[in-house]
Amino acid sequence: MSAVAGGIGAAVCWAGATLAASRATRLVGAFSAAAWAMTIGLVIVAPIVIAQGRPAALDGAAAGWLLVSGAGNVGGLALIYAALRVGRAGLVSAIVATEGTLAALISVAFGERLGTSLALAIAVVVLGVAITTIPNLRGAPVDDAHVRSVALAASAALVFSVSLYATGRVSSLPSMWVVLPARLIGALALALPLVLVGRLRISRSAAPLLLVSGIGEVLGFLSFTLGSRDSIAVTAVISSQGTALVGIGAYFLFRERLTRRQIIGIIVTLIGVGLTGAITASG
Repeated sequence: MSAVAGGIGAAVCWAGATLAASRATRLVGAFSAAAWAMTIGLVIVAPIVIAQGRPAALDGAAAGWLLVSGAGNVGGLALIYAALRVGRAGLVSAIVATEGTLAALISVAFGERLGTSLALAIAVVVLGVAITTIPNLRGAPVDDAHVRSVALAASAALVFSVSLYATGRVSSLPSMWVVLPARLIGALALALPLVLVGRLRISRSAAPLLLVSGIGEVLGFLSFTLGSRDSIAVTAVISSQGTALVGIGAYFLFRERLTRRQIIGIIVTLIGVGLTGAITASG
């Protein structure tokens, strides 16, 4: 059951971070928002990592997976923040939610086995995410902003999927060590250059949103790491239900309308999540 719980926890935390980021990016820009999120996370994680000391299991292979995990997280986050700046939060998050499916497929390709019932339940989740992702564009022109947001979100999903799989491969390490690389890379590769050129932006209205985004990202990865100790594939797919939470949150907070197709997709996704949890618990 820990895989399901970890996936749900990751979904809730990442949904909150995405909703906050969708507003913050429009106030300070995509790169500044990503840089602040990573820096805030580093401030939270670094003291704990220093207090824990280097874990015995941190060998060369683990360090390599940590590097892939961290770099992928930073790259994916920059891409999704860029997508959120020009696109609707509900649609962008639905596309990015396919990261869980892609990570699960990578996991299966590398040898993780799934029972038939569990595979079918995961397929229901995948179907729900796919239905939610398809926008209702009947009678509406496709503008450049929509095309850019979809392309950026799809790229983010691909990069994030690799990061999630790499995160699962080192999930046996202390959780904070798994969360550290992305925050460290983000601070050095994004925040520091922006500071040096005087382009790291912040405002009073953006500050609380950036704080929520940074904390949500850390808690989401912690939850994903814990769930991955049981099953990378199940945790990855369950975490994709965050698309439903973002869609609902965007409707109530930002008045972004949900199409009938998106509502059906959310319902199918939640049914699949429930089936996955029940099958995992009974197993």
